[in-house]
Amino acid sequence: MKILAVIPARYASTRFPGKPLTLIGGVTMVERVYSRSSQVFENVFVATDDSRIFDVVAGAGGNAVMTSDSHPNGTSRVLEAMYKIEEERGEKFDIIVNIQGDEPFVEPLQLKELIACFDVPGTMIATLAKKITEADELFNPNNPKVVMGADGQALYFSRTPIPYLRDYPQESWLDNAEYYKHIGLYAYTRDALIGINALKPGRLEVAESLEQLRWLENGIKIVVGKTAFTSYSVDTPGDIEVLKAKGLI
Repeated sequence: MKILAVIPARYASTRFPGKPLTLIGGVTMVERVYSRSSQVFENVFVATDDSRIFDVVAGAGGNAVMTSDSHPNGTSRVLEAMYKIEEERGEKFDIIVNIQGDEPFVEPLQLKELIACFDVPGTMIATLAKKITEADELFNPNNPKVVMGADGQALYFSRTPIPYLRDYPQESWLDNAEYYKHIGLYAYTRDALIGINALKPGRLEVAESLEQLRWLENGIKIVVGKTAFTSYSVDTPGDIEVLKAKGLI
């Protein structure tokens, strides 16, 4: 299997402009993600729309590719990057991995768990989930949840706790059911990545503001691997302080 790992990194974030170049422990966030990803994958590229990010990655000896500044989401940027890299390399990739550029502590073992999902025949898209153990996490709408079938295939993603335990008070839900937080790492077959970028948002995606629901609505199989690793995303400057409080930096 030929695998291409792409890290989408745009400069003009509404809540945190210049986020990929933020220093965390003296190293830019984008370099941290690149370094950890390179421990697993041979072909790693940062896909950006800003020359400042491109120059930092290239200056550190990494691979970067310039992409449009008008992409609606990271998935679209990853597709453009794939086409450009394939044209440059003169080869096509079997699996494309989308690694979030705002998770500076992504675990290399998580990336291996993600790729292992393709051991399941017919997998088109792979992602990860971690068991929820805290009520604050369960009821936080900023933490999307996922339920899976017996075969590990995603049945639904939601910002609300799923399943809903009708016969139990909410404070006891964690004691009477298993809940999983969705970890936003994705890997796609080449055909799946091309296909999902041609889809229009559906009613479920619009309702929950979760892009992966578009794929489920269109019958695309998403296999969910379970991970024990916590995901730490940086969405605002305040999240840096949270990482410091946790002793991560």
